[in-house]
Amino acid sequence: MYNPKSMHAEEFIDHQEILDSLSYADEHKADRALIDQILDKARLRKGLNHREASVLLACELEDKTQELYTLAEQIKKDFYGNRIVMFAPLYLSNYCVNGCLYCPYHAKNKHIARKKLTQEEIRAEVIALQDMGHKRLAIEAGEDPVHNPIEYILESIQTIYSVQHKNGAIRRVNVNIAATTSEEYKMLKQAGIGTYILFQETYHKQSYQRLHPTGPKSNYAYHTEAHDRAMAAGIDDVGLGVLFGLELYRYEFAGLLMHAEHLEAVFGVGPHTISVPRVCPADDIDPGEFDNGISDDIFAKLVACIRVAVPYTGMIVSTRESQKSRERVLHLGISQISGGSRTSVGGYEHEELPEENSAQFDVSDRRTLDQVVRWLMDMEYIPSFCTACYREGRTGDRFMSLCKAGQIQNCCHPNALMTLKEYLVDYASPDTRRVGEALIQKELVNIPNQKVRDIVLQRLGLIEQGQRDFRF
Repeated sequence: MYNPKSMHAEEFIDHQEILDSLSYADEHKADRALIDQILDKARLRKGLNHREASVLLACELEDKTQELYTLAEQIKKDFYGNRIVMFAPLYLSNYCVNGCLYCPYHAKNKHIARKKLTQEEIRAEVIALQDMGHKRLAIEAGEDPVHNPIEYILESIQTIYSVQHKNGAIRRVNVNIAATTSEEYKMLKQAGIGTYILFQETYHKQSYQRLHPTGPKSNYAYHTEAHDRAMAAGIDDVGLGVLFGLELYRYEFAGLLMHAEHLEAVFGVGPHTISVPRVCPADDIDPGEFDNGISDDIFAKLVACIRVAVPYTGMIVSTRESQKSRERVLHLGISQISGGSRTSVGGYEHEELPEENSAQFDVSDRRTLDQVVRWLMDMEYIPSFCTACYREGRTGDRFMSLCKAGQIQNCCHPNALMTLKEYLVDYASPDTRRVGEALIQKELVNIPNQKVRDIVLQRLGLIEQGQRDFRF
């Protein structure tokens, strides 16, 4: 029976409740009075439950869908402004003992190049990322207790934080590794990680078991309950996600929202981020083998529905998506994107030959970070390299209380401008810098507090003179 406060996966992700919610949505997808009622509730910026949001996702009334899109864009602006947080993935190792059918790292794939970075190679990767201008990384590694034990991950985090190159420094390391024990989550917390990210892949238990036939990841409950162990161990911020295309998207959507509701009910803090990857081509993986793929239109609607249902969460889209696809969903709720990404092990320092491919998936958006930054600014978004909330302890319930009250922009908007200034001075091409300087001047007027504006102006001048790191 569905119980969002339960600590058992099959009770807070209840199969029958999802089916009932989808039936309810089908019955009411053309009920204008109910849809108006749900949209009115969403306008309160307090979120929607999984059943209400499922009605919006099922709705095929064009005018109501447009209302949804307009509301999603406004809610994103209300909570996060026009900032887009920048990050890059760093793949440490693709050794893996799992048998996931959708991932090229699966243990039976004998022709992918298996690689594991040494600490010296990690330093080289970090320097390459710093030379691009990145300040925030998400580290990735396959699950392999021999090649990738927790000691290796912890040492790698320490190495990443230790590298100071020119004006570069990685200020926040988010971690995307396999579900693990409470003790190991405590170790990650002590190592100073940012967000712990773990994708469910699919919430449908039967499909999950079919797609994960071997390896530790085959344990549905252990995997699904990982965020609970992480938060109970002291990790303030966790990230959710499903891999759309593995199962029917409406089922996954309901399950994803139920997981967010569960974390909110148990810990008082929902997911810090929600990611929305789609199955894409990779070595030994053909997306055509999965018959639940979704169109760009459905993908856009999913983003909009998540934004109105979980208004406080950061939403992430990666370079799996094309420039065109990313541009569309930026307007519907996305607040974080990767740029200049490599999904291979060692891919930043050395471009690999095709026969040496070690990538997890093919990148669709292959532009450089500078090109992505310029593209965002041309659309009047502020590319933000800010990590101040993490560095000042505004995480977990402290971050969420500010975000839900609509106050987080008072911190994030000024810091976004100052970290953009750092990027422009240190890394940008001349044309990108020209566009960015004009954007900063335009955005300064949106800082309502004169005292804060004066501080920002002073620090912008100091950054121009070479001073760095005001704990952004």
